[in-house]
Amino acid sequence: MTKGVRIEEGDLALVSSQNGSLEGLRDRNRQRVVHALSQRGLASRADLARFTGLSRTTVSSLVAELMASALVVERTDADAGAPGPGGGRPPVLLALNRSAGAAIGLDFGHSHIRVAVADLSHTVLAEEEVEFDVDGEGAAALDRACEIVDNAIEAAGISRGAVVGVGVAMPGPIRLKSRILGSPSILPGWSGMRMGEVLTERLGLEVMLENDANLGALAELSFGAAKGVENVVYIRAYSGIGAGLILGGKLFRGADGTAGELGHVTIDETGPVCRCGNRGCLETLAAEGPILELLGRTHGPDLTMHRVVELAESGDQACRRVIADAGHHIGVAIANVCNLFNPNMVVVGGTLSGAGDLLLGPMRDAVDRYAITSAADDVEIVTGVLGERAEVLGALALVFAEGDGALPLRVAVGGPV
Repeated sequence: MTKGVRIEEGDLALVSSQNGSLEGLRDRNRQRVVHALSQRGLASRADLARFTGLSRTTVSSLVAELMASALVVERTDADAGAPGPGGGRPPVLLALNRSAGAAIGLDFGHSHIRVAVADLSHTVLAEEEVEFDVDGEGAAALDRACEIVDNAIEAAGISRGAVVGVGVAMPGPIRLKSRILGSPSILPGWSGMRMGEVLTERLGLEVMLENDANLGALAELSFGAAKGVENVVYIRAYSGIGAGLILGGKLFRGADGTAGELGHVTIDETGPVCRCGNRGCLETLAAEGPILELLGRTHGPDLTMHRVVELAESGDQACRRVIADAGHHIGVAIANVCNLFNPNMVVVGGTLSGAGDLLLGPMRDAVDRYAITSAADDVEIVTGVLGERAEVLGALALVFAEGDGALPLRVAVGGPV
C-alpha cells in the first residue's frame, strides 16, 4: 500500500512506507486506544474518539477487538461515571482489564518512602509507607524501597511480569540528560548515584525518575483539583518549597529538568544563608525548618509541622502569625510566576497546605499586590485535594501517561485481524 491510500475521515494516523499495511495501521490505532485508556482510567467510546482523533466507527470496531481479547472491559455500574444527558443512565465506560498490567509509584520524601501499585484502570491495589531518613542514607533507602516494592507487588496479587513501569518521585531536580540529581546539596547521601540505573537493575523493571513537585502537579492535573485545567502551578510546601509547572496541559521541565525551583527565588537579599549558597531564598523563610525553628523557642523542640497547623487552627496566635508570614513570602514568589506564565490555577500541596486559608489568604493578598492586574485576575489559588499521597499518585500518573514518550507502556494489544 502506498501513502496515497484513502483512510476514513477523522482517523489521524498516517500510513507510511515503513508501516504501510492496513493491519499495521490497525495495530497502531489499537495502541492509541489502549494508551488513551491508560491515561484516563475510564472513558466512553465517544471520549476515546475525541482523545485519539479516530472516528467513532473505528473506535467501536477496535474496542470490540480489545474486548474480545479480554484486554478491555465495560464498566456499567452507576458509580463508574456521571449521569447521562438529562440525568439519565450513566454512559457505558471502558477500562483496561486488570490483567492488562499494573504500574508502580515510588515516592522518596525527605523522611519517608511511599509505594503504591495500581492497575491500568487507575485502581490502587496496594499502598505502603514507612518512615526513613532518605536524605542521609541513600544506599539504605534504596534497599528499603526495593523491599517495600516487593511487598506491595505481593499484596496487590500481581506478577512482576505484569508491571509495565515504575515512576519515582525524588525531592530534588532531576537532570533530563544524565538522569541524576541536579543539586547534591539537597540529598547529600545520594551524591554521584545514578539511582535510575540502580533501581532498574535492582527491580528488574523500567524506571523513570521525576522531581516530586512535578509529580504532585501531574497528580492534581490527572486526579485532583486541577483536572481539566491547561496551565497550572503546583506548590509543594514542605521541608523545601518546589513548584511543578503545567503549561498547555504538559509538564514543563526547562532546558535540563531544573525548572520550578521556587524555593530558591530570592525574597530578601540580606536574609539567612540558604543551602544553595545564596541569601534570603524563599525556603529559608517559609519552609518547614525555618518555621519550626522560629516556633521552637516558645513551643519546644519537639514541635512538628502537623502540630503547628493544629495549633494555628485552634487559635494559637504565634502559629497563626508564622503561617501567615510564610503565606505572604510564598505569595510574593507566586506573583512573579504569574507574571511570567499567566497560569489559570495555583494548587498548594505539602504539609503546610493543611493550614488552608490561614496560608492561602496571605498568599492571595500578595499575588493581588505584586502580580500585574490581569495575571492576578486570571489565577485561582486553591488547596490540593490529594494531600500527602499526591507525589506517589503522580508517579503512577507518569507511567499511565507514558512520560510523554519517555517511558514505553508495553501492553500486548493483539486481536483478530
